[in-house]
Amino acid sequence: MLHHLPPILTTPPRRRHSHQALVLNRDGALLLVGRPHETGLTLPGGPAEANELPHHAARRHTETETGLVLPLHRILATDHIDAQLLPEALAFVHWGGRLTTTQEATVAHHRPPHTVTTLHWLHRTQLPDAMAPDQYRRTTHALDALTRGAHLPFLLRGTPAE
Repeated sequence: MLHHLPPILTTPPRRRHSHQALVLNRDGALLLVGRPHETGLTLPGGPAEANELPHHAARRHTETETGLVLPLHRILATDHIDAQLLPEALAFVHWGGRLTTTQEATVAHHRPPHTVTTLHWLHRTQLPDAMAPDQYRRTTHALDALTRGAHLPFLLRGTPAE
């Protein structure tokens, strides 16, 4: 009986999900993107569309921005962002892996869309000066999880995502 749905189902809360990829080159530098509307550099990624699977959103944005097609099945960090100008959000950092020489060449030759002004490889020590504080903290926690070997598999109804 559809007319007796609880209010939470007829007027769901507004929320946002952002999905970023932490990608390292062979020297251990992180791949970061610059955007015209953001202060500082960020990990590649962006918001999920309605009913888009989270790892698909991360993969779509990463491919569009960097030219890389990565599986992104493991999550290194999850960050709750409180409501300010926009509704509250969850930001997920997916592990993109350490790139091969061929993948690094893909990034070097990629022409990003107009929403990305620059692609940079930076080492961890360079991040505080290059990223906004919240992006830096999120990235640092994701790097720490990676160093400890701590990650979460991305599950779809209890089954690892393909």
